[in-house]
Amino acid sequence: HRVPVSSPRSHRHTMWQQTLEIRTRGRGTQEVTGEVARAVQASGLTRGLCNVFVQHTSASLMLCENADPSVRRDLETLFTRLAPDGDPAYVHDTEGPDDMAAHARSVLTSNTLTIPFADRRLMLGWQGIYLWEHRHESPSRRIVVTVTGER
Repeated sequence: HRVPVSSPRSHRHTMWQQTLEIRTRGRGTQEVTGEVARAVQASGLTRGLCNVFVQHTSASLMLCENADPSVRRDLETLFTRLAPDGDPAYVHDTEGPDDMAAHARSVLTSNTLTIPFADRRLMLGWQGIYLWEHRHESPSRRIVVTVTGER
């Protein structure tokens, strides 16, 4: 859903918000740069900041190189070592052996990103915005995109 919010102080500065529903493919990364860029375009704002927030405790967001997918595969390998599934030291396993590992991965990464934009375009280099699913199942995830800036 989309919610335009105007600042009472100025008609030039405004805020716009959209919630994206993303169906994941299970553990791993999924690029959402296009969806976020379309939200910035839809806001009608020309320059400002775009905040991206994932509303979950077992998924995260990542700004990462998008030219070589082996970077994301290697990050997954690293996090498999840092937060292994089914570690017998974990107490929290309510939703299965990947439950606590997914929470740990989420805490070690980020649930929010802020990206500047100009001329209605995200100011990214060799980067993409990725939703990083930490569970093995394929849940839907909500990402809130909040755009603030000038018309």
